[in-house]
Amino acid sequence: MAGTRRRTARGAAVATAVLLGGMIPGAQAASGVQEIDAELAYTCDFPEGDQPVKVRLAVTVPESAQAGQMIQPEGMALDLTLPEAASAALAESGAASVSAEAQLSVDVVQDGREARAEWIGTAAQAAPIPEAGELTLSTAGSVPYIRPGAPGDLEFKASGLSLELAVKKADGTPAEPPALSVQCVVDADQETTLATVGVDGDTGDTGTPTPEPSASEQWPGDEEQTRPGAPEVGKRAKESASEAAPPCVGDPLNAEGRDMVAYVAGYANVTKLDGATKFPPACARIHTYDGENWFEFPYVHAVLNAAIVLDYKGKPQLPPTTGTFLTFGFMPTTATLEMTQIPPKPNSPEDRNVVSHGITDLLNGGFTKTTTSVDMDFVLRLHDVKVNGVALDVGGSCRTERPFRLSLTGLGTWDPEKGNEGYTVITGGELTGSATIPPFEGCGVGEDLDSLFTASLSGSPGFVKQVQGAPCVPSTGSACTPEYEPQDIPKATR
Repeated sequence: MAGTRRRTARGAAVATAVLLGGMIPGAQAASGVQEIDAELAYTCDFPEGDQPVKVRLAVTVPESAQAGQMIQPEGMALDLTLPEAASAALAESGAASVSAEAQLSVDVVQDGREARAEWIGTAAQAAPIPEAGELTLSTAGSVPYIRPGAPGDLEFKASGLSLELAVKKADGTPAEPPALSVQCVVDADQETTLATVGVDGDTGDTGTPTPEPSASEQWPGDEEQTRPGAPEVGKRAKESASEAAPPCVGDPLNAEGRDMVAYVAGYANVTKLDGATKFPPACARIHTYDGENWFEFPYVHAVLNAAIVLDYKGKPQLPPTTGTFLTFGFMPTTATLEMTQIPPKPNSPEDRNVVSHGITDLLNGGFTKTTTSVDMDFVLRLHDVKVNGVALDVGGSCRTERPFRLSLTGLGTWDPEKGNEGYTVITGGELTGSATIPPFEGCGVGEDLDSLFTASLSGSPGFVKQVQGAPCVPSTGSACTPEYEPQDIPKATR
């Protein structure tokens, strides 16, 4: 059963949280804290079938707070216990150890209004897979803040759970498959309320209240989230220390409001290898242009053109990531993959790489269907290559012999009853598509290794799935942190 219990073993951590609450501007210096110590039951979709997973959650939250001030949960620990059947299946695949990343969705509810926070825990080290019995994985992580905008009880409720499991053999090489993405649902008879925080009506703030957003500032279906009083969820916790989202600061002085910044993350499959490479969160700068609108009874057409340019430490590229593949079909090879974009020319209509076409049906309650196409050109470079754990010097210019195009499509709808679903540029969501990697050139020092990487990686189109977070609009502050970065850091999904 979920619930809250007091424990004294972590008194020092609790005292530290209270002290920090008084030192950090805007933080909630509560007179007392409550410790969530919850046991939760989930059912998860492992490849061998649905399996029960036990979750133990520990985190501290204040007993009380004030409207308009920040509530910062502290010290999250999330332990996962996989049943013997799931552990045995991992062992049968040749895996000797497994590391985990867990994302627990927590609904924050106040007076019928709801926001969702993602609590992300990562394992400090891989756990050995036992010969028999259950497998316990321990994770820990940071938690985004919550800012209640009105008085009244604020409830934390456990919701969905997703797991990313990375499995390795005894020699440290990836098992087959090297990773598992598992989705879990909380059991129907599970009590999901984790804690209740009483929120007082005095904001303790001398600033002016946030005004009611105008209709032009609200997207259809988002009114409940933007109305004053709905809980505000802070920037999502980073996926892990090695995958921290890079800086992505927008310009609040962009008076035209055409520029946005957003985080993207995803997976790219190499068809030949039947495997996927995970790309960590990246910063995307989005510049929108004047759109086209026309009427064709009973439909209204609206076309939005935009240019997306990636930004990693001032360069138009994705953050470098490590990929593993098999050369000659059996030799494990790891390499750092560096995807550099050939950006569209500024203010050049023929080089705008995003086209979003929305069609609104006036006779169907304003139902809108939006199709968005994104075309980006890249060059892929490989470096820091190791073959079976032994370094292979490929030089500094091992790259595709020509640029290649990544084409993605996002589908979104707006329904007067359901609101927004799917992808649009201004809400984010999933984009899918493919790219064909060209042959490689410039690989090797003293010997020509071009054919080695061409045979392993180039050729047939590979499936790509990217997730764009909700963009920050710096000119209005919408979906932005106080530093004008996107609040939403998406998690890569397959």
